[in-house]
Amino acid sequence: MKKIFLLLTVIALSFSAYSQILEPVKWTTSVEKISNTEYELISKATIESGWHLYSQSVPKHGPIATTFIYDDSEGYFKVSGNTLEEDGRTIDDPVFEMKIKFFEKTATFKQKVEINEGVTTINGLVEFMVCDNSRCMPPKEVDLVFNLSEGSKAVTISAEKQNKKEATLASSSKSKEPKKGLWGIIFIAFLSGFAALLTPCVFPMIPMTISFFTKQSKTKTQGIKNAIIYGVCIIVIYVLLGTVVTGIFGADALNALATNVWFNIIFFLLLIIFAISFLGAFEIMLPNSWANKVDSQADRGGLIGIFFMALALAIVSFSCTGPIVGTLLVEAASKGGLAPIIGMLGFSFAIALPFALFAAFPGWLNSLPKSGGWLNTVKVVLGFLELALAFKFLSQADLVLQAHFLEREIFLAIWIAIFGVLALYLFGKIQLPHDSPLSSISVGRLGLGLIVLSFTIYIIPGLWGAPLNLISAFPPLQDYSESPYGVGFSKLGGSELKAIKEDLPKGAHLLAPHDILAFNDYDKGLAYAKKVGKPVMLDFTGWACVNCRKMEQNVWPKSDILDILKNKVVLISLYVDDKRMLEEGDIVESKLNPGKQLKYIGQKWSELQTIRYKANSQPFYVLMDHNGENLSEPVVYTPDSDVYYDWLNDGILKFKKN
Repeated sequence: MKKIFLLLTVIALSFSAYSQILEPVKWTTSVEKISNTEYELISKATIESGWHLYSQSVPKHGPIATTFIYDDSEGYFKVSGNTLEEDGRTIDDPVFEMKIKFFEKTATFKQKVEINEGVTTINGLVEFMVCDNSRCMPPKEVDLVFNLSEGSKAVTISAEKQNKKEATLASSSKSKEPKKGLWGIIFIAFLSGFAALLTPCVFPMIPMTISFFTKQSKTKTQGIKNAIIYGVCIIVIYVLLGTVVTGIFGADALNALATNVWFNIIFFLLLIIFAISFLGAFEIMLPNSWANKVDSQADRGGLIGIFFMALALAIVSFSCTGPIVGTLLVEAASKGGLAPIIGMLGFSFAIALPFALFAAFPGWLNSLPKSGGWLNTVKVVLGFLELALAFKFLSQADLVLQAHFLEREIFLAIWIAIFGVLALYLFGKIQLPHDSPLSSISVGRLGLGLIVLSFTIYIIPGLWGAPLNLISAFPPLQDYSESPYGVGFSKLGGSELKAIKEDLPKGAHLLAPHDILAFNDYDKGLAYAKKVGKPVMLDFTGWACVNCRKMEQNVWPKSDILDILKNKVVLISLYVDDKRMLEEGDIVESKLNPGKQLKYIGQKWSELQTIRYKANSQPFYVLMDHNGENLSEPVVYTPDSDVYYDWLNDGILKFKKN
């Protein structure tokens, strides 16, 4: 069992999804007064661990140098000399293969200015690039504001702009998405904690624990205080688990494992074990000796005793909470950053809250439903959900391998079966060994059954080509199926379809269900674009990239965008996680990791993106001409279809002018 628990922890720490919006540098400004007319403008960069910021002076053909611009167009102040920087560190950079000076952790830049009377604010701009040992982020520009009246007080810079249009393009992916992701984690974590609260291992403990505090304490106030401390201790225990996930391994240290075939298979097997456990086949429990040792410490009393009581609850209830915590950590770790800590905070808060509330208002205990068979029903429902989620991980492994053993139709059929059986279970038509005899079903159970049944019916048309936008991030894309246009359908007859396929350019295919002409090879796609006189849209994507699927199924089908993709650009989709072997003649030495060879197709496209565009996150879209020059700034995940259309249209107009 120790091995299973260790495996759960390692896997939860390892999983990290594509399309993370990384912001490794934060800027603050301050001012130091030298005299009545002279000031020193100070810009300080705080750099996340593992990343580095380049100097103001870099070799030719190297990265973008850090550059400062101060807006003296109105003549209110005069810049004195150059912007000074710290010593930094000079190394042989593995990305650019040259000696480059950069900064780690922090970097401070100082600029002297002479001002006219009455000047209170100076505006500036910094352009910079950051990299780690294997990838680089696209160059960014950040507005700087120096408040002379505030003196040495530091001001955090939160506005990030490249230009007005790019700020709009980036807003949905760089600013809103991380916040939305963390709020989503908090929401899911709280619901998960509430679900764990309603399991047979935790729910019966509420009245027992509250009664202990209220009866054993000398005063009511003391009982309430101890119960609140007990709840806080529960939060501390679970947050410590999230801190271990973030602190020891690093929030984004194992990004590559998101598409690792073996880890996705391990995720699948682990969730299958969790599901079978919840369905009642067996219980996952920590060793009894752990609980006994903790119980003995709980008898000590005081704060230490209360803490060990909370720890005892966590250990005793592990058979119910363990699978939920494991699944939550996997999802939270995929968001990167502090998400595992935030996830455990939301989860533990939902569990701890009732203990504090019922201690303060013990009369509420009378309104609690009695323990019974409904608690086991909660576990069974969670088991079915774990079972459905497990096949998402197996699907990702299949997509990366391009094995085609779990195509869209099979995936949807499995989900239809799982949720169909769950609906029958909720309606009382199926019973499991641990269920109590059921003579009738409650209104709540009936309502939940109707919701599950409605969801099952919603999925069924997906077999005939329905896009299923509500769950677009879960099943394989529509093109990855036996019948891309739906079971039993094709837009053309067999002979006509065969003729069209024979007429397709070399290396091209039609991306179903919208028949977008697409290439998966850079050179073949570029050659065709030159032949037909159209610009190229590079789509750096991944088979296991969730946000890529959202773009393809929610944004690309919009009529104006679809018209562009089908008629005005040549689409080249490069899958950076394609694990198929390169042809023997295409195997070359890696430029990023000298001495190692590029063996897989995905490695080739990943290195192309990193070296040429200094970025390594997906989706990543580039509009370029036939010489490989960008027509506009590349963009990332852009769920706003209007913004994405403006970006496409702007690049096409520039191509026509050239």
